[in-house]
Amino acid sequence: MRIIGLAGWSGAGKTTLLARLIPDIIARGLTVSTVKHAHHAFDVDQPGKDSHTHRMAGATEVLIASERRFALIHELRQETEPRLPDLLAKLAPVDLVIVEGYKREPHPKLEVFRDAVGKPLLHPDDPHIVAIASDVALPHAKVPRVRLDDTGAIIDLLLAHAAAFAPAARRPGGA
Repeated sequence: MRIIGLAGWSGAGKTTLLARLIPDIIARGLTVSTVKHAHHAFDVDQPGKDSHTHRMAGATEVLIASERRFALIHELRQETEPRLPDLLAKLAPVDLVIVEGYKREPHPKLEVFRDAVGKPLLHPDDPHIVAIASDVALPHAKVPRVRLDDTGAIIDLLLAHAAAFAPAARRPGGA
């Protein structure tokens, strides 16, 4: 597997860009998975559902499966937040993993920059930023800059800079 991130401030358009990139990457014959970091509590099951009841009763993990998908919910309880490499090791092998968020982690990243957000560039303070997709010209950038709407050029940069990731140990079933 190879890994690359999309980093940027909230509101820069990372998720919107990623939703446009994934189908085009797949059209190039590659398999893609994503990892998304949330800075807040989130829930993927709903009160009243059996899986939620199991989790609220104290189950450490609840696996929900159907003929179309499965989801594994791991309740951290008092555990610390898992590190990105530990999470990547849980994924089934694919050609490319795109990480949204984890902007402080040391993997190669494409910065998504939108001037209207009013925040400074993460580049050049983050040496792991390999390129910037932006809605404005950035003549002082020390890495390649492409237009936010040029998905072909963005994909080329992602593929050129993605780093190999080989998990040290995997749990059975990729979980």
